[in-house]
Amino acid sequence: MRSTATFCSFFGRWQSAVGLLLTGVVLAGCQSWAGEAVAARAAVAVAPAPDSSAAPALPDSLRLTPLEPLAAVPDSLRQAVRQLRAKLGPEAEMPRPEVLERACVGYLMLRQAGKISQPGILAVADMDLPSSEKRLWVLDLGKAQVLHRSHVAHGRGSGHLRARRFSNVMKSACTALGFYRTQDTYGGKHGLSRRLRGLDAGQNDNALRRYVVLHAADYVSQQHLQRHGQAGNSRGCPALPPDQYRAIIRTVGEGGCLYLSGPGLESKWLNPEAAARQLAARGWQ
Repeated sequence: MRSTATFCSFFGRWQSAVGLLLTGVVLAGCQSWAGEAVAARAAVAVAPAPDSSAAPALPDSLRLTPLEPLAAVPDSLRQAVRQLRAKLGPEAEMPRPEVLERACVGYLMLRQAGKISQPGILAVADMDLPSSEKRLWVLDLGKAQVLHRSHVAHGRGSGHLRARRFSNVMKSACTALGFYRTQDTYGGKHGLSRRLRGLDAGQNDNALRRYVVLHAADYVSQQHLQRHGQAGNSRGCPALPPDQYRAIIRTVGEGGCLYLSGPGLESKWLNPEAAARQLAARGWQ
């Protein structure tokens, strides 16, 4: 069992970086395994005085994987993304700037290639964040608005609180990273669902064959999150809260862009120079 000194030291360093976002995770007893959550609560109950010299070491670290800014991004594009982020306001303090920049570059490239047809609509999920956090944003780029923000599940094959493994393989039950085109809707066992077509060859292009879709799940409900401190896991679908899924599915529409970001993702759509030309020619539309 790790000492409360370790826990408090970790919390102090992270509170200034992620504020109330992380505070909510800690108070909920964030967990990657049931035993770890129990151990953390027990440690709090018998806490000695904090030791500022202790090194942070939680059982499922909340330290995000470093993400380097894209190389060779023209100043015009980088400035446009920064301005967009500023206009989006407090709701967009996450995703991280590097994630948003990649999402915008990919969106512009996919619009240029005619792979997506919903102008200005971009859904971004930072799957490196723990499932206890609201890590999905649906943005209107033209109006610089956050239309929706919600929790979203990752596949049980990818991990528990944190998604650490990603796969495009059939029956892997993993989340697959990359850019997706939102397809048609249908009524399935989860109710209204929207199919997803993976646009990154070898990384998520089995999405239709794996039945990876947007759908509702009770394990992403507020009741589940309050009880367990994190979302449950899907079979690879980015499952949504029951009280938000209909609005999100309708907003992204058919032909929209969804970007699932995570460690190790490489995509041919991340071409900043071509994206800058598209932005100069047509804006976010």
